[in-house]
Amino acid sequence: MNTPWWLNPCKPVDSDMQAAAVERQQQLTKPAGALGQLEALAVQLAGLQGRLKPRVDQLWIAIFAGDHGVVAEGVSAYPQAVTGQMLHNFVSGGAAISVLARQLGAQLDVVDLGTVTPMLELAGVRHLQLGAGTANFATGPAMSDSQGLKALQAGRDSVLRAQAVGSELFIGGEMGIGNTASASAVASALLDCPASQLTGPGTGLDAAGVSHKAQVIDRALALHAGHLDDPLQTLFRLGGFEIAALVGAYVACAQEGIVAVVDGFICTVAAMVAVRLNPECRQWLVFSHRGAEQGHRHVLESLQAEPLLELGLRLGEGSGAALAVPLIRLACDLHGQMATFAEASVADRPA
Repeated sequence: MNTPWWLNPCKPVDSDMQAAAVERQQQLTKPAGALGQLEALAVQLAGLQGRLKPRVDQLWIAIFAGDHGVVAEGVSAYPQAVTGQMLHNFVSGGAAISVLARQLGAQLDVVDLGTVTPMLELAGVRHLQLGAGTANFATGPAMSDSQGLKALQAGRDSVLRAQAVGSELFIGGEMGIGNTASASAVASALLDCPASQLTGPGTGLDAAGVSHKAQVIDRALALHAGHLDDPLQTLFRLGGFEIAALVGAYVACAQEGIVAVVDGFICTVAAMVAVRLNPECRQWLVFSHRGAEQGHRHVLESLQAEPLLELGLRLGEGSGAALAVPLIRLACDLHGQMATFAEASVADRPA
């Protein structure tokens, strides 16, 4: 029997280059450790890219969209029609991530995995039509195994497109009304904690709405309890098409040697699933920000992730990851372009 592709080995880190990058950092004209997290980031990228002076000039942003059957339980402040409407907004250039992609010189890959909007055919969108959104996970599995496997592959396919054009950095974003409920459900199952600890307002629920959402999730956790010891089945039973695509993308990035910048709560839950499926992929993930959704902090801690930014974001779309790109690029520039003490004829600290 063939090994599933997501279990294949990830590209190894170049430990020699990582050590050389540490040595270079110690020679630059600054006190040791003065650039804090940016130094560690540059060293991480050097080891991943296998070059002393890493670069992240070529950027690929993939937006995965899908609707969620659990919206029938009243867990969202917005109607499902918004998912399809936002697909149009992405390709017409009016969404936040569209603006950020233009400013960053990024290629934008918009993938519709399955929405409730009938006959949706938009130029510039890849319509995969895995279903009219997922099923309601409060009453049964969100998706079939076949749908889940196709969603995983959709994420991988986007990474392969990114690789084909020489992308050095991959950002995955998501769009799907109801997807904070799905992400909270998956996280609650994998972290084995009550939904109330991980459930937030999403697109703007009030306190009563958040409480109701947590109750729906707890009911679903009880319904699917016999299958939640398997991260893949947890994803298929409680997740969304776009979350599964993100999982596939993160694993594929690590296998193909492309650094992935992880966005907010939903993307970080997908990253957690990816790490549970293939632990080697963890080292290829850079975490961009700590968002406002209350569960995000818990999921980041479970991954021992220290994000670059904390701006109170809760938009999604990959927007927080895109906002971190200038910082990542500057970390590379500082590492690669600062003079050493010897080059600048500056006295170093005595040994």
